[in-house]
Amino acid sequence: MKNIRLVLAFILIILMNPFSVAAQEKISVAVAANFISVFKEISADFEKKTGVKVEATFSSTGNLYSQIQNGAPYDVFLSADEQRPDLLQKEGFTDGTFIYARGQIILWSANKDFCEASTWQDALKNDKVKKIAIANPLTAPYGASAKAALQKAGLWEELQNKLVNGQDIAQAFQYASTQAVDAGFCALSATSSPQGKVGCFYHIPEAPAIVQAGCILKRTKNKVGAELFMTFMMSDQTTLIKKKYGYR
Repeated sequence: MKNIRLVLAFILIILMNPFSVAAQEKISVAVAANFISVFKEISADFEKKTGVKVEATFSSTGNLYSQIQNGAPYDVFLSADEQRPDLLQKEGFTDGTFIYARGQIILWSANKDFCEASTWQDALKNDKVKKIAIANPLTAPYGASAKAALQKAGLWEELQNKLVNGQDIAQAFQYASTQAVDAGFCALSATSSPQGKVGCFYHIPEAPAIVQAGCILKRTKNKVGAELFMTFMMSDQTTLIKKKYGYR
């Protein structure tokens, strides 16, 4: 990001004086659905410390990317991949990107008997498993990662009749937690929720790493507030919050 060091120095001064930014100011943030819970905690802390209000829109990364291309007035975009922020930079919507989190995908079920199998692949092969939730691989990076793991395991074609597409990773977890499906490919962060704690899950080492990047959009009308938020997202304080939800 241009002149980032000068900007960060200025922003750190603001952070040391939490009431130096007018409380009436606000920023609009487009947030990938996997990051809902952690974002709510981080944004609440940010508002308390700076007085800058945060308005969030949660959806799949692909949907948010399309909205930005079509003129949605977001100040900051927090994607669930690196691809979309990089594309926005190439397309002239932003001057730079930053990595704010690294997520993990899991296979989760509300039924603890589901995890009696020795591997996640064997669990899915069980004849009792009729429906499996997955975020839409075309618009949700977590869905794309799950698809890649299934392909690597040789199960993608075999399980087509059982897969139920969710609009995003949050909806995939909703399907699984309400037992509308037998299991679902979900974000590890879901296990921090009350619903997530009552189920069981498998880690999926075959799934590609999910590196989540963000960017400040050129169209922002509150550049200081957006840069302030970006810096806060990268602080040691928010790192601890992200770790609590399973992000690296």
